[in-house]
Amino acid sequence: MNSNTFDDAGVYRFDRHRALVQTVDFFTPIVDDPFSYGQIAAANSLSDVFAMGGRPVTALNIVGFPADLVRPRVIASILRGGMAKAAEVGCAIIGGHSIRNPEPIYGLAVTGIVDLRHVTTNANARPGNLLVLTKPLGTGIATTAIKRRLASRSLQKKVIELMSKINVVGAELAERDLVRAATDVTGYGLIGHLVSLCRASRVSAEVDIGAVPMISNEIGDLIEQSCVPEGSRQNLYAATVAVDWGSTNEASRILLTDAQTSGGLLLCVAEAKLEKVRNILRKARTPSAVVIGKIVARRRRGPLICMTG
Repeated sequence: MNSNTFDDAGVYRFDRHRALVQTVDFFTPIVDDPFSYGQIAAANSLSDVFAMGGRPVTALNIVGFPADLVRPRVIASILRGGMAKAAEVGCAIIGGHSIRNPEPIYGLAVTGIVDLRHVTTNANARPGNLLVLTKPLGTGIATTAIKRRLASRSLQKKVIELMSKINVVGAELAERDLVRAATDVTGYGLIGHLVSLCRASRVSAEVDIGAVPMISNEIGDLIEQSCVPEGSRQNLYAATVAVDWGSTNEASRILLTDAQTSGGLLLCVAEAKLEKVRNILRKARTPSAVVIGKIVARRRRGPLICMTG
């Protein structure tokens, strides 16, 4: 695959029909509970393979920690969380590597397999495709609130459950030839990943701001309290040249550029296949299955993405 398209994982063809899908990701703790942290980090890594239409086969642990500050039982709990998520999707963790590091890090290097006929990339979007989002937005704001002790218990529980959910459904949609273009929504936020998809596919997009789901109303309250991670602020600044925000207010702009951890899939779905896709998403119990916009022909002038609604 062309690295210039900024896809979620690398794809390496090894015979006429199959290819390896490989990815690696890790980050510092975003929640207090080590087992939950391990689950979230593993779900985030594994989802990259599913976003490309593949299925993970093996994974390697990547661990870093300050040996004088983090007890072995804490590391063991993190690893158990990651192993639980890998086992959930039939992926074997076959080893890994650890280093001393000033702060804890954890993640996975994942290898999967994909049928070349069913690879989903961010370079296959076509005008007329509908944009379907499978998880609500706001994890960056929520995890920042958790660190600052501003998040309610209900929000903490909800966001941990959301980030721990693996995007397994991506593989099924690809294998049924229902989706050929997709990306997961992670550190660059919804708009950042949509911009990459539009550039790779040579298209533009329209987003209905009123249709974009938010984890809970508490996210809006936290934005008003300026509980916004620096990464999200940088995403908003970077999006300025590519987005026509119209009359969209500041809070909505922050939500759409919020840096997500283990976010959902942004699917490009032909209108004729929408109902079948939605049925599969419901069966998979994805947190969201809402149409938030559409792909349109590439604009010769002006921004790639326009806000509507």
